[in-house]
Amino acid sequence: MTDNPRRRIDTSVAHSARVWNYWLGGKDNYIADQVAGDAYREAFPRIEVMARESRAFLRRTVTYLAAEEGVRQFLDLGAGLPTTDNTHEVAQRIAPDSRIVYVDHDPLVLLHVQALLDSTPEGATAYIEADMQDTETVLARAAETLDMTRPIALISSDVLGHIVDFDEALGLVERLVNRLPAGSFLALSHSTADSPEHARAQNAYNASGAVPYIFRDPVKEIPLFFTGLELVEPGLVSWPNWKPDATTGNATVRAGWGAVARIP
Repeated sequence: MTDNPRRRIDTSVAHSARVWNYWLGGKDNYIADQVAGDAYREAFPRIEVMARESRAFLRRTVTYLAAEEGVRQFLDLGAGLPTTDNTHEVAQRIAPDSRIVYVDHDPLVLLHVQALLDSTPEGATAYIEADMQDTETVLARAAETLDMTRPIALISSDVLGHIVDFDEALGLVERLVNRLPAGSFLALSHSTADSPEHARAQNAYNASGAVPYIFRDPVKEIPLFFTGLELVEPGLVSWPNWKPDATTGNATVRAGWGAVARIP
């Protein structure tokens, strides 16, 4: 019998992807997610702005890679629930022949996967249901859609905080980067504590039984993900400060950091 992903979804416990969807104004969430999201927002009112800035950082980095660097292949780790400006939508608006592979092991994402597979005729999208830490499976399955001899942009959009052990998170990025061809890119973002209030809100969320997210230091820890890589200007900065455009705000200038780096 084929496994039904609906059977693996517990709607009684808050889920990070659904809570994030709630903060972004989406409809794919439940009462437990709304309660958790409201409690977090009460403790840290800027969380919804932060969620929008995280999404805007993804949009700007993919736009840059497709328009300025000519990248036509994207491997997106931890795709999350589809929302506006998904990686394939941004890339294929610029280059319709772009090919995108999403990776996630969340059964909730699988229920909404068709939105991630709505490719242009010239390009392609694919979805790998796998743990992103299972790099051999990820790379083998990605090779069914991507040409592993040509540059690939590895996208890690604020998901590495779900890997609690820092060395494991570093190891994941290192394993994937080392297997990508020269001229590829890493586009990575990671949340950090905006304030003591933000840290307390996250600690309360982590203690609720939901899958935890671990903040990491933008000076001592996040730079280590880019070891040996060539950072693209302006380097590792807070989300609103990475190549801002007319829609970029600055209300959470310390909540999330990210960069794009070239793989030699």
